[in-house]
Amino acid sequence: MATAEPWQRAEIAGPTKAFVIPKPDVLVAMIKRAKRPMLVAGHYIVEVREGEPYIDTIIRIAKAANIPVVATSHIVGEFVKRGFQPAAWMPAVDITSRLQDPSWMGLDGKGQYDLAIFTGIPYYMEWLLLSGLKHFATHLKTVSLDRFYHPQASWSFSNASLKDWKAHLETIASLLEVK
Repeated sequence: MATAEPWQRAEIAGPTKAFVIPKPDVLVAMIKRAKRPMLVAGHYIVEVREGEPYIDTIIRIAKAANIPVVATSHIVGEFVKRGFQPAAWMPAVDITSRLQDPSWMGLDGKGQYDLAIFTGIPYYMEWLLLSGLKHFATHLKTVSLDRFYHPQASWSFSNASLKDWKAHLETIASLLEVK
């Protein structure tokens, strides 16, 4: 993997920046350790292709780890076409606001989430969503699964080529599928 510099160079993350996920095993351990993880998926998960479509890898990860998925924008239809029912559909800004709300009891009414994984959201928008969570949802760890470093997250991949990034995601899915 390459450097851990923001993909949008003009943005300043502040003194606290995301830890770089050094290898897929680290993220797998985080997911397994989380009591209440959530995955937020945006429309880019159908636009990125290199071998298996990215959305299929996300579905494998979600199923293997039993993570509820919140589909943003029009992406819910793509999940349903593949026989996967997301836990909810809502705009990315709405789910981020709910994750910040200390009184929100989650999609299932069982309490707050401790790990939120974001993927497939346009970089500039995900930057702002993660920034809000970093400052106003201190109980929550955030992870960016995208191929560009997101310093506003708690954890992020560093900038990577499409090939390396897809290999990491494939490893994550495979490790989670092994019980």
